[in-house]
Amino acid sequence: MASATAFADPGEDFAALLDATLGENTSFHGSVISGKVIRIDDDFAVVDVGLKSEGRVPLKEFAPQGQTPEIKVGDVIELFVERYEDRDGAIILSREKARREEAWTNLEKSFTAQQRVNGVIFGRVKGGFTVDLGGAVAFLPGSQVDIRPVRDVTPLMGSPQPFQILKMDRARGNIVVSRRAVLEETRAEQRSELIQGLKEGMVLDGVVKNITDYGAFVDLGGVDGLLHVTDIAWRRINHPSEALTIGQAVKVQVIRFNPETQRISLGMKQLMSDPWEGVAIKYPVNGKFSGRVTNITDYGAFVELEPGVEGLVHVSEMSWTKKNVHPGKIVATSQEVDVLILDVDGPKRRISLGLKQAQGNPWELFAEANPPGTVIEGEIRNITEFGLFVGLGPDLDGMVHMSDLSWDLPGEQAMANFEKGSIVKAKVLDVDVEKERISLGIKQLEADPAAEVLDRIKKGDVVTCTVTKIEPNGIEVKVDEVLIGFIRRAELARDRGDQRPDRFAVGEKVDAKITAVDRAGRRLALTIKGKEVEEEREAVREYGTTDSGASLGDILGAAIRRRNQGGEE
Repeated sequence: MASATAFADPGEDFAALLDATLGENTSFHGSVISGKVIRIDDDFAVVDVGLKSEGRVPLKEFAPQGQTPEIKVGDVIELFVERYEDRDGAIILSREKARREEAWTNLEKSFTAQQRVNGVIFGRVKGGFTVDLGGAVAFLPGSQVDIRPVRDVTPLMGSPQPFQILKMDRARGNIVVSRRAVLEETRAEQRSELIQGLKEGMVLDGVVKNITDYGAFVDLGGVDGLLHVTDIAWRRINHPSEALTIGQAVKVQVIRFNPETQRISLGMKQLMSDPWEGVAIKYPVNGKFSGRVTNITDYGAFVELEPGVEGLVHVSEMSWTKKNVHPGKIVATSQEVDVLILDVDGPKRRISLGLKQAQGNPWELFAEANPPGTVIEGEIRNITEFGLFVGLGPDLDGMVHMSDLSWDLPGEQAMANFEKGSIVKAKVLDVDVEKERISLGIKQLEADPAAEVLDRIKKGDVVTCTVTKIEPNGIEVKVDEVLIGFIRRAELARDRGDQRPDRFAVGEKVDAKITAVDRAGRRLALTIKGKEVEEEREAVREYGTTDSGASLGDILGAAIRRRNQGGEE
């Protein structure tokens, strides 16, 4: 006959076993217990937790999604008891919740002691990121990621980072952490250490933190220094963004450091070789070099000969022909140009350059190609009160003076025959390189009709003239129909009563003596009075004097009769 215990309620027997194992307290729900893996079935690990029934744990709780669980038979692990199944006595266990419970316990200790904790950023949520703190999930606000705004957090995700717990509520399961607080604390420590050991001349590594119009602020690891735009490079930099970007790692030198204000001035170009060393040897005076226009001002243009070495082309040295023109109308920024070295001052870091000198003096070039006597052709660009300006190239003009327009016509009359824009031929008369003048002549294209007469006559000769104009102060005459002469009123007769211009008539022929020859102006100065006085002297010398008893009339009469007789013979 079976014993009474054989027919006892199985549930009561199992409760007794639990009491024997766990004691009087069987409220193990929500507890963390140890267990040993005895086998792995499909997607579960079967674990012996020391009870009469075995527990099961999903394998996915032993590894992140997509990775193979690293668990094997015989491993002893911590597990969280979720619930107890009355029907078959199975126990539902959770490895993830066990880790979470353990993590919460450790995190509460760290929070109380204000200690840092390690975690891994693994996801994004609204307003921030999620952090795995060894099983417990915490919230990392976006403002607490770094000291400065971070555009891309991807490099930080998946790698262990130190965090500071700002607040935690176990009942609600909320944990808020900060990475920024850790960085600020570390930064303060580094700043103190850096300031104590900072000296001028030190070379440090830094990161560009911010860029302004006048320079860039560089984070030296807890302290910022100013890198002025003029100390970034030896070459001209208009804005720091041309050479630097935010977040860029740079190597800098401490130029100045004020311990009281803790202001640090930094330099990058000081770590590079100075391109101005030996500049006078590299760029000798009168040497011709190529460069790039880097900046244009009202007073000239700066040309970069090499990185860090610039020279100034003053506005007066930019063009031979374009005067009072803004440099921007002659050259453009980034344009490659040839320049001539005019002066070098190494200590002052100044080089004077000439743009026009490298191109050659156009007047010298014109003189070489067109010596005096060369016939040229050009457009009349301008007509002034004293002559014509004829274009000889894009920027070169020659002048035809009004006196060089015609052999026969006066200047004013001759100019009336020309119009602006018309094409004319002219002969090169002279090129004055220093005064930058080219003299041209149009009348010189033909032979001077008065040349033969000018070669034949000379001062003192008596010539026959034709009266062409009667003026109050004298008469204008023409000699051999080509030369203009003038007899002043006082030279019209020996006797004062006969010195009247109105006693002559246009077309009348008179004999006069040449007193001056202006070959360039093709004009003669004449005298009738001088001729009469000369004839009187000659007659007196030949026929006697008044002292011998003969009158002046007798002497002149004898001279005239003899001359007439000589003519008859």
